[in-house]
Amino acid sequence: MYYQIYDTIIGKLVIEEDECKISRIELLKNEEKFDNKINKETDIIKKVYKELDEYFKGNRKTFDIHLKIEGTEFQKKVWMALLEIPYGETRSYLDIAKKIGNPKASRAVGMANHNNKIIILIPCHRVIGSNKKLVGYAGGLDIKEKLLKLEKNIN
Repeated sequence: MYYQIYDTIIGKLVIEEDECKISRIELLKNEEKFDNKINKETDIIKKVYKELDEYFKGNRKTFDIHLKIEGTEFQKKVWMALLEIPYGETRSYLDIAKKIGNPKASRAVGMANHNNKIIILIPCHRVIGSNKKLVGYAGGLDIKEKLLKLEKNIN
């Protein structure tokens, strides 16, 4: 498993590759350790960073990256539903719960979002409260707001 850390407009991102697929894109935690991982900028990690950089500059709306998605079956269903939210649009936690056939699972959808290890590419930032308010984001609501504004301001 390889990783690289990049400075971005939302902070330092850790990008990890496992078995030639991206397994993690998250904000760097200060105390984070990388045991059993090699700090190396592989071709796949470079490609991801290039696509993220294009996204942050407003030149990319979709990603062409192979993902290694690991979680429970419920989490995977939620994350697959998130991948269907178009760029620049939002859905509520209830919308996602209904989409996966479990309309009473809004809170569980929120927890699945919280456990999403591939931010931006799996766009958990596009999920908002039913009242259209920004709620919950592991990286902080300020970053969620920044990502949503970025997507709304680009044609």
